[in-house]
Amino acid sequence: MSDDLFATLPSPAGPGDAPLAETMRPQSLDEMIGQAHLLGPGMPLKLAFDARRLHSMILWGPPGVGKTTLARLTARHFGADFIQISAVLAGVKEIRESVERARMNQRLGRQTILFVDEVHRFNKAQQDAFLPHVESGLVTFIGATTENPSFEVVGALLSRAQVYVLSALSEGELAALLERALEQGLGLNLNGDAEKLLVAYADGDGRRLINLVEQLAVAAHIAGVEQVDAGFAAKALSPSLRRFDKGGEAFYDQISALHKSVRGSDPDASLYWFARMLDGGADPRYLARRIVRMAWEDIGLADPRAARLALDAAETYERLGSPEGELALAQALIYLACAAKSNAGYLAWGAVRAYVKEDGSRAVPIHLRNAPTKLMKELGYGHAYRYAHDEPEAYAAGEHYFPDELSSPPRFYTPTPRGLEGKIGERLAHLRELDRKAKK
Repeated sequence: MSDDLFATLPSPAGPGDAPLAETMRPQSLDEMIGQAHLLGPGMPLKLAFDARRLHSMILWGPPGVGKTTLARLTARHFGADFIQISAVLAGVKEIRESVERARMNQRLGRQTILFVDEVHRFNKAQQDAFLPHVESGLVTFIGATTENPSFEVVGALLSRAQVYVLSALSEGELAALLERALEQGLGLNLNGDAEKLLVAYADGDGRRLINLVEQLAVAAHIAGVEQVDAGFAAKALSPSLRRFDKGGEAFYDQISALHKSVRGSDPDASLYWFARMLDGGADPRYLARRIVRMAWEDIGLADPRAARLALDAAETYERLGSPEGELALAQALIYLACAAKSNAGYLAWGAVRAYVKEDGSRAVPIHLRNAPTKLMKELGYGHAYRYAHDEPEAYAAGEHYFPDELSSPPRFYTPTPRGLEGKIGERLAHLRELDRKAKK
């Protein structure tokens, strides 16, 4: 799929008229809407263009923000031949054909821009196929991706291209784009509420906004509506889910924001990101699993009730489904966000796993071994073991439970002073004092 900001549906005006996309296509960088952090005065791409310094680049951003349009304008600005291939459809054959065309351009003294749309879809072999030609300067590479190039683009190529991060269009930028679209003679008249609805439906995606304008113009023409209000627009349009890729960067960014909001004890932000993910199509069962994980990872023994509540909420969702079961998950999030926090158990588990991985296989001390047979008893298995329940406070003060070689055993668990874990810390400190006295 092309990521051209101005790629859209056929024009509603008729088969003989230019599509709205072509009518609105920017002819210069000054006509671009959005990306002021790159294209504004004194900004990186603006400086490079003014200095006429053509260089390889990767344009990383969500759909519909102008990645393809910016690549085309770059070729126009530098007078370069623009070769566009899609990583979804192209293979090594198309890359070779592009290289041959670039060699012909080189003989004619013309620069070549090789634009790879959705470059994250290329595997390592495909990326390696055009890497030498980028290195030699035969082609200037421009890649467009919605995914983090750190994970999807090979290091050699990434090191030879400047990464520019493009942002979703703001409401103000979408409003400016909408105003420009309405000036194109579609005969579409919107009231203020309808304009706000279109901007909301676009959700930062300029291409989607143009598609919605064209759809609404057709619907208004068929219905004979002279001024479109929000009610008509809502009925006429069937907006897809918000900008959200269940397997991509936006997905993991949002689950990260949800987890960190709970960890940061902000119930309102936690509910906001939970609702955003559900609105974007996230599987509530996945979110339920993450909520259970949060309870153990960030709250732990500071409030053991959190884990039980999270599990109860997940079970409730399984019984009720959507949308009723989502309420249980939301209330579990509220509880987790408000609960006392501790990652002491999480850190202890990580520390002991690392320790055991690096340590040798130490023998179990004789007094801790089980002795189910006569021979084992004769060998001393279990001898001198002190049964804790028979000791004062049900604690065998001074007893040693680590391997014999570890006379000064490591401490993995350090309870926090928060919630129930504060009481646990006090209890452990008391028991260690009993150990100290018993060893004197």
